[in-house]
Formats: sequence, C-alpha cells, structure tokens
Amino acid sequence: MTELRVAASRSHGWIGGPSALLILGFAVYIALMAGPRYALLLLVGLGLGIAFEAFSFGFSGPWKRMVLQRDPAGLIAQLVAIGIVAVFAFPLLANFGHELKGAHAPVGAGMIAGAFLFGLSMQLVLGCGSGTLVNAGSGNVVAIVALPFFVIGSFLGSLHLPFWLELGHLPVWALGGTAGLMITLAGLGLVAAFVWWLAAADKRVIPRRFWLAAVAVAVLAVGHLVIAGQPFGVVYGLGLWGAKGASMLGADLSETVFWSSAGHRERLGQSLLTDVTSLTNIGLMAGAALVTFWRGGMTGKPQKALPVFAWGWVVLAGLLLGYSSRMAFGCNIGAFFSGISTGSLHGWVWFAVGFAGSWVGIKLRPALGLGS
Repeated sequence: MTELRVAASRSHGWIGGPSALLILGFAVYIALMAGPRYALLLLVGLGLGIAFEAFSFGFSGPWKRMVLQRDPAGLIAQLVAIGIVAVFAFPLLANFGHELKGAHAPVGAGMIAGAFLFGLSMQLVLGCGSGTLVNAGSGNVVAIVALPFFVIGSFLGSLHLPFWLELGHLPVWALGGTAGLMITLAGLGLVAAFVWWLAAADKRVIPRRFWLAAVAVAVLAVGHLVIAGQPFGVVYGLGLWGAKGASMLGADLSETVFWSSAGHRERLGQSLLTDVTSLTNIGLMAGAALVTFWRGGMTGKPQKALPVFAWGWVVLAGLLLGYSSRMAFGCNIGAFFSGISTGSLHGWVWFAVGFAGSWVGIKLRPALGLGS
C-alpha cells in the first residue's frame, strides 16, 4: 500500500498459519455473539486487507507514481475496480433501494476543503484511510504512528462537522438507473483514456497483479454492499473508535450534534463487533498482517531513518487525515471509490480535488524531511 516500506526483520513465516486460525476463530465468535452477518463483514475486510497487501494495491502510491513518473497502471486499475463495482451496484440500488444505500453526500465548501487536505496529508504518510490500516497491519512504523492520530482527528472532525456544513453545500445529487450507470462508466473511461494519454511511453504497461487486484477488490466491495447494506467505507469506524475512547475518559457526547443523533448514539452504545465499518477496518489490518507473516515475518523499522522533526509531520498528517476525511464525507474509499461506484457527484469532485491536494503533498515531502 505504500512505498515507504519497513525493513524486513526475518521472522518466522509459520506464524501465519496459527494467526489465520485465530482470526477464523474470532469470526466464529462474532457469528455466535452478534450474528453471521457481522462475521461475514469481518471476513470481507480480511479479504480486502489480503488483496491490498498481497497485490501492493492502493491509492497514495499509484497517485504518487502518476505524478512523479507518469506511471498510470495503479490509477487505471482503481478506475477499473470502480467500474466493476458500479456495474453491480447501480442495479442493486435500483431494485433494492429500501435495503441498500449508496455512498451519497453533498458537495460543499467544507467537503472540497476536506478532500484537498486529505489528498495532501495522505502523501505525507503514504497511506489513505485503507492504506493506513493496511500499512499498520503490515508493520509499517509510519502508519502505526499515524493511525491513532487518524482516529483522534476523525473524532474531532465529527464534532466540528455541523460548522463545515453551515458554510453551505449543494443538495445531494446522485446518478441512478441504466442511464446513470452509462454516464458513470463513460466518465471512468474518459478519465482512464486521459491518464493513459498523459503516461510516459515506457510506462504504458499494466502489470497482471493490478488486474487481479482490481477484480478482487471490486468483488469484495460488491459483497460488502450486499451484506452490510451500504458501500465499503473506513472513516466512520475510526471516528467511532475515537468517540468510544473519549466516552471512556469521561466525555459527555450527548450534547454534541453528531453523536447525539439517534443512529450515531445507538452505535456509540453498542459493541464494535456490531459496527459495520469497525469490523471491516479490523479485517483490513488482520489481512495485511497475515500476508506479512506469510511472506516471512513482521517488519521492524523504516528503511531510511526519518529526521526527528519529520515524525512531527507524521503526527500532524495523521490528525489531518482523520479530520479532513470527516469534512469530506469519506476518504479514497468512502468518497472516491464508493461514491463514484454508487453514482454520487461528490465522489467525482472528491477525486479531482483530492488529486490536486495529493500533488501538493508529493511536492512537500522533500521539504518536510519525508523523502521524495
């Protein structure tokens, strides 16, 4: 998921077998305690984590390679995956609109600012929402440091979301039906063609692993929609972790606009084992950890030591990732991937603005001591 890998301290690959059994045992426990639906969601998250890590498929790295090397492979694979999900999601939403919902959100000033800041911040830690979880699961020290601040930032963003909404926003607008699907696929095709046109001549080859990753992620994302009744997302679960932590420390969230609403208040009072996004987030980390064990062991330290001051930027970027993703109604997964694949206008806007922010973040990395 990231190019800032950590050096492999050769461990024992045999840990992977017992770890897999432990995770499967945990899934059985969830099935017995909460129901088979929640166990399946954990396994979907597990599959996504395995796919992301095994195929080195993500978002921040491909965007970075497109900017610096004009390598389009990863970005085009993302667009293909989104298109595959859309082919299934549009008719599912059209026929089962009472049971399923899309990742639809309004476009507004706060959403646009959040998408830009998220794109910038994800390049500082080389991980988006799913990327940070997968990288942490694989032992990446930068992600491990950034993740708790991502959680804190997401919680703080939920507290301030009413302010950002008050700055103004358009009504929620989403495409639907066959016409909406055709428009979405045409849009994805045009973007892919443009990216291909911009690509360096010697980079116009898409490795087989990216095609496999696109199909695997798309199939699992469709499964998530059917099982959970909502698209694959990341940010809500992290914010919920922060809210539960704040409640445990004595914070009263009953007066906050976000957490006092009926649905959020109910989830805050329930176990994380019944929260859709939390389960897939746990699965993402577990899946990445399994692949890492199978490859020879957990990792230890960055290949290139970061300057001490650079870790301060990692902490700040983690906070911004969480905060800005709440402003923007999602990250690369919840807004870009799931938004576009279920017809939401805000997914397209997020993509354009997030990529612009990503370009800025890439250019800032050397000046902040984070490498090229």
